[in-house]
Amino acid sequence: MLDRDHLETFATVVEQQSFDRAASVLSITRGAVSQRIKALEESLSTVLVKRERPVAATHAGEVLLRHVKALRILEGSALQELAPTAKPHAPVSLAIAVNADSLATWFPEVLKELLLGQLVALEVIADDQDHTSALLARGDVIGCISTSAKPADGFLAECLGAMEYRCYATPAFASTHFPNGLTVPAVLSTPAVLFNRKDSLHDDFLKRHFGFAVERYARHYLPSPVALLEGVAMGAGYGLIPSWQAAPLVEAGQLVDVCPDEREMVDLFWHHWDLEPPMASDITALIVKVARNSLEPSVGFEPSTAQAGESASPPSGRKAEPQGGASGQEASEHQ
Repeated sequence: MLDRDHLETFATVVEQQSFDRAASVLSITRGAVSQRIKALEESLSTVLVKRERPVAATHAGEVLLRHVKALRILEGSALQELAPTAKPHAPVSLAIAVNADSLATWFPEVLKELLLGQLVALEVIADDQDHTSALLARGDVIGCISTSAKPADGFLAECLGAMEYRCYATPAFASTHFPNGLTVPAVLSTPAVLFNRKDSLHDDFLKRHFGFAVERYARHYLPSPVALLEGVAMGAGYGLIPSWQAAPLVEAGQLVDVCPDEREMVDLFWHHWDLEPPMASDITALIVKVARNSLEPSVGFEPSTAQAGESASPPSGRKAEPQGGASGQEASEHQ
């Protein structure tokens, strides 16, 4: 059996990315931290941490870190269940990774139920859908929203549904810059509002609209869903915005759909541990329930669970790719 103090020391070193900071957090000497890590590595006959700056877990260390975090969740859940009326226990610390557009639209319902109904100390990490899986693999989070249908070894992927994006502008901006609709000359001379430089959704939309890539156009980068929406609403440019987020401004006549016959659909998946502690399993069930009640049904995928080495299965006769022709990998950089 692995020594619990050694396991906690290892996890703290990885989380703090430093032997010195881990020693400070644990109130022990740096030498004691090094001895515990060395003893743990010797007992497992493998190297667990990369001794560089910042300190990082090896692949074996990532596997062990997930084990330690599962132990923490199990222990916290057990204390809350076995002694619910005793002195208050510290909330169980959990971290999840969510894309910014989900945080700005349907995910607050998850947060409300989770924070009010669970004794957890929650950390939500906002990141690109394409980059959240790395956080899960490293053990930084217990689950993440991703556009990938294929989970890594030791994980499962649940199809959540599809987020609809449409191309919006103010009525004045649309009439001034797109009097004849979305044409190549108009696009090349009109600023678009994008999330950040990794945001490929706008490029994908234009490529599908015109049938070829259009890249040399002016861009504003506003790395916040709220700021992006406000940038478009103030008339600074046009851009792709989740329909749900833009709906109130559309109803008020402040925004119009520049291409009403076209939309971009981005399939989202919840990736999580294969063997989850009960509390983590409850969180997975909550996220899946809220997402499937909030998002558009995913045309490309059945709402099923995919295991490592598999992708969520498309319905018979359909390709496993998002609506709008853009692959999940391509469309996902937009938050």
